[in-house]
This record gives sequence, C-alpha cells and structure tokens, in this order.
Amino acid sequence: MRIAIYCGSSRGLDPIFSNAAAELARYLVHEGIGIVYGGGNVGLMGVIADAALAAGGEVIGVIPESLMAKELGHGGVSELRVVRSMHERKQLMVDLSDGFIALPGGFGTLDELFETLTWLQLGFHDKPVGLLNVSGFFDHLLTFLDHMSGTGFLKYEHRASLLMETDPATLLTAMRSFQPHTCGKWIKELV
Repeated sequence: MRIAIYCGSSRGLDPIFSNAAAELARYLVHEGIGIVYGGGNVGLMGVIADAALAAGGEVIGVIPESLMAKELGHGGVSELRVVRSMHERKQLMVDLSDGFIALPGGFGTLDELFETLTWLQLGFHDKPVGLLNVSGFFDHLLTFLDHMSGTGFLKYEHRASLLMETDPATLLTAMRSFQPHTCGKWIKELV
C-alpha cells in the first residue's frame, strides 16, 4: 500500500509544519505504508522523504524533467521517476497510490489536491483523499468548500468525500474506512 503526499516545496514559517510532515512520514512507515510524493529535496517534500527514509520506509518520488534539471530532485529516495510534464506527474502519482494526503503548501499542493478530488468526483478513481489540517492551516479552505456546497455549486456528497483530521492516526483510520461515492457513475455510463 502507498499513500501520495501533496505538500509544499517550502517549509513554511512555523516549525510545526515540518514537525507534522516528519510525524506523518514516520507514522506511515510504522504502518507499513509506502510514500509517493513530488520527488523534491526541498521544503516539506524534503522533510517527508528524509523522515520516511530514516525510518526505513519506501519513498517513490515523481518529478518533471524541468524541475530535475534545476537539481531539485531528491537523490536518496527508493525510486525517482522523472516524467515529461506536471500532468504526467499527477497521473503517475495517482496510479502508484492507494490514497492521498495533502499537507500545507501553496498553489501546487492545491492543484494536486483539487485535481485528485475532481477525478474522484468524476469516477476516474475511487481512492480516499484527505487533509492533515496542521495548526488550522486548512480551516479557511474548508469554510469555503462548505460555502460552495451551501450555494449549490458543490454537491454535499462531493464535499463529504474530502476527509479531514488533525493527526495522522485518525486520518489514516478515516481513509481506511472510506467508501467511495457513486457520483462518477453517471459520467462513465455516458461515455
């Protein structure tokens, strides 16, 4: 089993974010779960990889050629897959993973999170997607998602498909009991 982790190429201003990333990585390794991530050696990405490797875990990095060329690829991971584009990166990360966890990050983290949620909504995969809400980082985003649902732009079952917890053990328990919705079924029937 593997979990893809979406997270920042920055560590953020508060050490709590790095500490939470390392704790998540160690917990997943303890549970026998491999990690798939963006392949970088900087920011929370580097923290995730280093902590998992130090704990003896499997870490697969997926990085586009353009970022590898800037020497941002992590040279010590179990496997580093270099792809041509960001789209290929996201697709391969989905293909290699049994679930997804987003940690704090910027535009790239949100892009990966929302594309994965969209693919779940459309029935392109049926894997759990979760947020590790470190120190309330995602509180405003969750409020906005509730607003989207309350104004009729996001169905309740789609909103409910995004799992959120504040500690790794509780989040992993929620992910293990995740039951995919059938909202994407009608799209598959149309194709």
